[in-house]
Amino acid sequence: MRSYASTVALAASLVIGCAIWLGFGLGASAQDSAAAATAITQVFGDGQKLTALAIPYDKEIVKASLSPRRFMVQGRTVTRVYANIAAMTADEGVDGQFVIVEMSPDDADAPLYVPGKGPGAAPTLKLAKANAAQIAPIKVVGGGSIAPTDQVVSVGKVVNLVADDFRQLTFKDPKTGDTLNYNLFIPKEFDKSKSYPLVLFMHDAGATSADPMTTLAQGLGAISFATPEDQAKHPAFVLAPQYSAPVVDENSQATSMLDTTVDLVEAITSQYGVDAGRIYATGQSEGAMMSIAMDIKHPDLFAATLIVAGQWDPALVAPLAKEKLWIIVSQGDEKAYPGENSITAALEKAGAKVERAVWDGRPSPAAFADAVKKMKGAGAPINYVALQKGTGVPPGQTDDPGANHVNTWRIAYAIGGVRDWLFEPRK
Repeated sequence: MRSYASTVALAASLVIGCAIWLGFGLGASAQDSAAAATAITQVFGDGQKLTALAIPYDKEIVKASLSPRRFMVQGRTVTRVYANIAAMTADEGVDGQFVIVEMSPDDADAPLYVPGKGPGAAPTLKLAKANAAQIAPIKVVGGGSIAPTDQVVSVGKVVNLVADDFRQLTFKDPKTGDTLNYNLFIPKEFDKSKSYPLVLFMHDAGATSADPMTTLAQGLGAISFATPEDQAKHPAFVLAPQYSAPVVDENSQATSMLDTTVDLVEAITSQYGVDAGRIYATGQSEGAMMSIAMDIKHPDLFAATLIVAGQWDPALVAPLAKEKLWIIVSQGDEKAYPGENSITAALEKAGAKVERAVWDGRPSPAAFADAVKKMKGAGAPINYVALQKGTGVPPGQTDDPGANHVNTWRIAYAIGGVRDWLFEPRK
């Protein structure tokens, strides 16, 4: 792994075939380069990031001749460089006409999803931009090499991994009169003769926006269920509405958009022949509150619900006592944690069995898998996980209630066993 500064030093030390670094400032554009690169983005628990560039060449490049020392990207840490036959990332490179330059997702310039600053402020989706250059020779298949040049390669196309697999559509509800933009993932091998489950994901208030892509860019809530890995296990529709205004409030009241969302689920169920006994709901913060409100109002709609960092009036939640729920919240969340404690206490009073556990928020996927297995072994219809205080906020962030709140869903949707659990119950 080599930083921008150290790579500059390396480039300066090259005597033979040294690249002259020109046009790398703010004025650089696709017109300055021989061929535009394809930017490749990926969504993480804390949002969408620019993580790779695919640089085209007119000759096949020898993969063995490539290393992070041979390419530079302004302001970014190059972590891996390899060749490929297409403009896409790969676990293993092959000789090909594209050089794939992977970059650290931890770089300051990596994030494309920028949360709004201040209450009610909309988030921003930045354009995927980068400037790169070859700063050392690379070999060509069949002999010969390509020397470094003074040409800068900038972005001409963007590929958003998984997010591009969603369709952006609009639902006009004849019942409520509302118009709702939404994202829909349709299983790759969709067969009209088969019946598929559906997962409804509802975003938090911080992702409120008129841009329908926001809910896909903010984190893993919808994306995680649409990855090739999850779809191989659970081929399913994934529905992610985009709300342009708040739907529920802290007084446990909802606008007509709650009903519109339910009507949208029913419309898609009818249109695609979704298995009505395998419809699942999940949401984070405001989306978790919407999930609770829907379960109360429509107890026969969802086979199971994953509630992440939500709250609701405990006097209203008794109907949830018969539902299949998995609740995840952080102990450092000063609103959602006491709120979920009150909800689960009310559910137990109504006769529900609740299995409780406190988890460290930092374990490996294997450790989380063991924790999920242990909890499922209790056989309770309602599982309540609290992330131990002090373990949910990553280094570099202030460990305050707000950080605990938003990091709950960064952790929750990355736990594969919990996502697997969601598909187990049937109505």
